[in-house]
Amino acid sequence: MLIFNGVECEFIRKFHRHQPGENQCSSALVKRIKAPVHLVWSLVRRFDQPQKYKPFISRCIVKGNLEIGSLREVDVKSGLPATTSTERLELLDDDEHILSIKIIGGDHRLRNYSSIISLHPEIIDGRPGTLVIESFVVDVPEGNTKDETCYFVQALIKCNLKSLADVSERLAVQDRTEPIDRI
Repeated sequence: MLIFNGVECEFIRKFHRHQPGENQCSSALVKRIKAPVHLVWSLVRRFDQPQKYKPFISRCIVKGNLEIGSLREVDVKSGLPATTSTERLELLDDDEHILSIKIIGGDHRLRNYSSIISLHPEIIDGRPGTLVIESFVVDVPEGNTKDETCYFVQALIKCNLKSLADVSERLAVQDRTEPIDRI
């Protein structure tokens, strides 16, 4: 069971509205990253280049302009129970730092998958940091339970968020952001 603090709950309530059906599971995960929001967002907002931080993606091709409704074809690295995924950009909000996608096809078992990722500024160890929240809803495949499905998707997202933190924090060290004085 995942436990969230008050700030996290408020952001989830405000930005992560999923309405799972009877045969669906939904969850939200949180990651704190020791890098400023603008830096983390520069990676997350790249609907056309998810492989910059998502370790299971080997290639991505966007069809058309990069805008709401744009489609991307993603090739998944071997070792996962998938080879391709077709995904649609549902929301890209540069002011609120929110990205939402929906999987609409591909060779995998994640049917009716939709995710929202939001970024929120925080101070971590006296420096600019980012609270990242990613939530999802997905159908439970035949032969699986809700718990199994949620556990599998959460494991994928945890890997992606850890990789996002690693890449962002490496870039932040190169950026050498100054500490923020607490008042």
